[in-house]
Amino acid sequence: MLRSLKILSSMSFISYSTNGPVAQLTLNRPDKLNAVHPDMVRDLQTAFDQAEADPDIRVILLNGAGRAFSAGFDNNATEQCGNETMDEAIRREIVDIYELILRIWDCPKPTIAAVHGYCLGSSLELCAVCDMTISSKDCRFGEPEVTFGSGIVFLILPWILGFKHTNEILLLGRKDIDANRAFDIGLVNRVVDDDKLMDEALSVANELAANDAYAVAGTRRAIRRTLDHAGFRDAISEALEIDVGIEITNQE
Repeated sequence: MLRSLKILSSMSFISYSTNGPVAQLTLNRPDKLNAVHPDMVRDLQTAFDQAEADPDIRVILLNGAGRAFSAGFDNNATEQCGNETMDEAIRREIVDIYELILRIWDCPKPTIAAVHGYCLGSSLELCAVCDMTISSKDCRFGEPEVTFGSGIVFLILPWILGFKHTNEILLLGRKDIDANRAFDIGLVNRVVDDDKLMDEALSVANELAANDAYAVAGTRRAIRRTLDHAGFRDAISEALEIDVGIEITNQE
């Protein structure tokens, strides 16, 4: 039973609900396959603010409404503000997505992604930084950015997949990796029947929520510190600047 159902009126593209100790954040732009829009980025920041501030919430679950988790960034979404140049607008929107994904990485509460349909581009990066990812059998993964002259916002894949798998996905611009292949290379934790996705994700979330919160939080920090000592933050920050350069150059 839902402990409560809350959809914030200020959030156009995210539905927020709670199920016991689990906050469920649903990407809610189904007519566009939940393509990531600047307003969706802001709504997700707001939703994470609420989930992190709620002492009853132990786990945050991300999923997508409609036919897909997300088809990636909406390439038609860039808008200039005030006296902002197009280059400045591009940088701002890329940095906003980067900061959202980094915020999920740094979230003090465990995160789980439940993905189906498509999980492409920046939305793959978003689910990849979650502590665990549950996939339906129908899901297709990929990072097709190089095929249309874009770069990678948050270069997480080398840290979780290794050199060869990352090269195959990013340099070929793959967008057709099936769920079983994603499981084999370590991109997802579990693959389930399409109609079992949310049941499985909530089961994992509740299992996680039942563990000692202090121990879970400390272990998560220790895991992340291991990557920090290996240079994770410097590497993804430098990769962000390379992406900005690619995007701006290909707009000229």
